[in-house]
Amino acid sequence: MSTEILMTPETLRPPPATTALPAPRRRGFLRQVAIDTGYALASFPLAIVAFVVVVTGLSVGAGLLVIWVGVAVLALTLVAARGLATAERAWLPSVLRRELPRPAYRRAEGSPLRRLLTPLRDAQSWLDALHALIRFPFAILAFVVTVTFWSVALGGLTYGAWDWTLPDASTTPDNEDLLELLGQESTAGRRILFYALIGLAFALVLPFAVRGVAVLQAQLGRALLTSRAAAQEQIDRATQGRDAAVAAEAVALRRLERDIHDGPQQHLVRLGMDLARAQRQLDRDPAAARSTLGEAAGLAREALEELRALSRGIAPPVLADRGLAAALAALAARSPVPVELAVDLPAERLAPVTENTAYFVVSEALANVAKHSGAQLCRVGVSRDDGTLRVVVEDDGTGGAVAAPGHGLAGLTDRLRAADGALTVDSPRGGPTRLTAEVPLA
Repeated sequence: MSTEILMTPETLRPPPATTALPAPRRRGFLRQVAIDTGYALASFPLAIVAFVVVVTGLSVGAGLLVIWVGVAVLALTLVAARGLATAERAWLPSVLRRELPRPAYRRAEGSPLRRLLTPLRDAQSWLDALHALIRFPFAILAFVVTVTFWSVALGGLTYGAWDWTLPDASTTPDNEDLLELLGQESTAGRRILFYALIGLAFALVLPFAVRGVAVLQAQLGRALLTSRAAAQEQIDRATQGRDAAVAAEAVALRRLERDIHDGPQQHLVRLGMDLARAQRQLDRDPAAARSTLGEAAGLAREALEELRALSRGIAPPVLADRGLAAALAALAARSPVPVELAVDLPAERLAPVTENTAYFVVSEALANVAKHSGAQLCRVGVSRDDGTLRVVVEDDGTGGAVAAPGHGLAGLTDRLRAADGALTVDSPRGGPTRLTAEVPLA
């Protein structure tokens, strides 16, 4: 069940689909079989080299530690393991059909001794060496399975072309083929049919067998060679989100302070002065006192309206009471620029942080449209798509908006980043301007 709100009879143009993360690679079936086969065949000699280099280097380095030469040997071994791991990482995106993060190694800095010890202090270098040791049996398995399935499939399917080259029982009495070992009569036609069926069976299973062993080996590489980088990326995103939240909160507080100082505070100061004047006028000039009190009442109403407007910008009661759709409808109704609103959301409420972020985006975007765009019409679309809340605000104004530090959209970018969201701005000179905000659903 979904909620639909249309502020005008026109239908909002659907926003273009965008994704924050790269989509999985799509490729042909035969091409993937070729990639998996090449990976299994090429990784076997590479695994042998890596295993020999790392085992030898670690053994020699550990044995020579007593005379400090072992430190250099261990460092060189880890550098070699890094190079071999880099070659392995080059294969992983093609086999796993998705992009993978690349780890950042520790930089060599400081004195020559400290630079020499840099690989020994780098955790990823040791993971590269561990991968060279653990990968070896998986590479053997992948190589054996791949060669076996390809050999049997090709040999069986082409058996009819080379059966005549093999000796038979008439020329070599001790020679027996598989049919004779199974107790069956062996003729040329029966042999060709029998081996062709075996080759066909292996050919049908081959893509899945080769894919299985290739993915098994690639997943080991992903776990040891890229998982630490993925974890670091998550930490970096969390840090950026925290910094963005702090920056957005500071900007919001400064703006709130400015708005209170320029609006309600001025009215309240004037109100206090009018009340004091009315108190002095009360005995000697009651009529003037009543006029002053009337002005004070007007100032009080204006201050109250401004405070209500400020509270709506922070956390409107309608958002907490009736949800995002109703809050956006109220926001669109108050906009000085006509707004065409389309909201397609499920009946159940979204997470408070998601609703607050979406409301803030629309509120700030409509404020920017009213102040800077010169637009005659604004379109707002809100929908849920694959675990993401997408908010699109488009106007027919002059364009030229940029989401750069120091510009008005920087606060929106920080607010979305704090919620692990993203903002895309498409605003060529001359318009139109389209803001697309994506917020993950909690």
